[in-house]
Amino acid sequence: MKAQGCVAIRHFSSSIGNELESNLLGKGDFQVGMNYRYFKSFRHFKGTEEEPDRVSNNTEVINYSHSWDFSLNYGLTDRLYAGITIPTVLNERSSLYEHGREERHKTFSRGLADIRVGMGYWLFDPETHLNGNLALGLGLKLPTGNYNATDVFYNVGPEASPQTRPVDQSIQPGDGGFGLTVDFQFYQTITDDLFMYGGGFYLFNPKETNGIRTFRETLSPILDNESIMSVPDQFALRAGLGYALSHTFSASLGARFEGVPVEDVIGGSGGFRRPGNVLSIDPGISFMKHNFSVNLNVPVALRRDRPQSVTDLETQLATGEPRNGDAAFADYLINLGISYRIGGGKSISEIEPESDLQFD
Repeated sequence: MKAQGCVAIRHFSSSIGNELESNLLGKGDFQVGMNYRYFKSFRHFKGTEEEPDRVSNNTEVINYSHSWDFSLNYGLTDRLYAGITIPTVLNERSSLYEHGREERHKTFSRGLADIRVGMGYWLFDPETHLNGNLALGLGLKLPTGNYNATDVFYNVGPEASPQTRPVDQSIQPGDGGFGLTVDFQFYQTITDDLFMYGGGFYLFNPKETNGIRTFRETLSPILDNESIMSVPDQFALRAGLGYALSHTFSASLGARFEGVPVEDVIGGSGGFRRPGNVLSIDPGISFMKHNFSVNLNVPVALRRDRPQSVTDLETQLATGEPRNGDAAFADYLINLGISYRIGGGKSISEIEPESDLQFD
């Protein structure tokens, strides 16, 4: 699951994978996979209201995000599984305001992001509950990604000279904190060809700030409380219906809700963050043959919201003037996953022989 736009600080997904077939593993089975995600964020919102003039007058901020998750999952038993996800990112950001407001320039970041490890457990025995099950998971996010990636910013140094600074929070590969994830996933067969699926995760980030300067206070003195980057929580939910088109192809249609909350559940919520959330319609198609599977989902945004942040409210109370920062969102997300199962455990087709369905 991946939030769209500069609201989500960076690419993130559950530590043990979001595709059901990655976790329906027999004892001793391995599942290796790669998941690619792409989006372009450029539509600015304050609250749920779009600011179309930002695009028309060429002042919008544009983020291009590419990410690759390389995962390995292992069946410890027929119900207990463990996994590791190693993410890499390639990001590009184009803006005017970060470069003296006179010229549009680009900044970049790339490399390893925050590695996730985790475990999950199917509450019911897959042997006797062929038509439905529920899994709960627990994971750890490690601060392996660079959270102080830098690039050259123009027209911001002495006498409008270039200056090397940290890139924007939205394209930093890491966030600089240890995090705890909780996740769940379920499936339920309705008929031989129709099924329900769902899942989600919440990332708890107890650390309040990571000490990296944003330089936002140089844009305006009222942004002094946004001079250091926050380490925010993140969440995602997904549910829908799937239908078997054949023994190898299935299609799905669901909804996704994902984003960054205004305040963290654990720890402080100070520093600069762009809270927000996206509600999307989520069509997808899957191919599965023997132990090989491919999934393609293209969530399309229906509702985008950039609520008032903690620092927005602080500034509003201090100045007596309304304050709600904006954020750029994408129109859609491309999510392509490929996986292969290795081992002598049962395949999905052996677990559910009636329809040979794939759930994601």
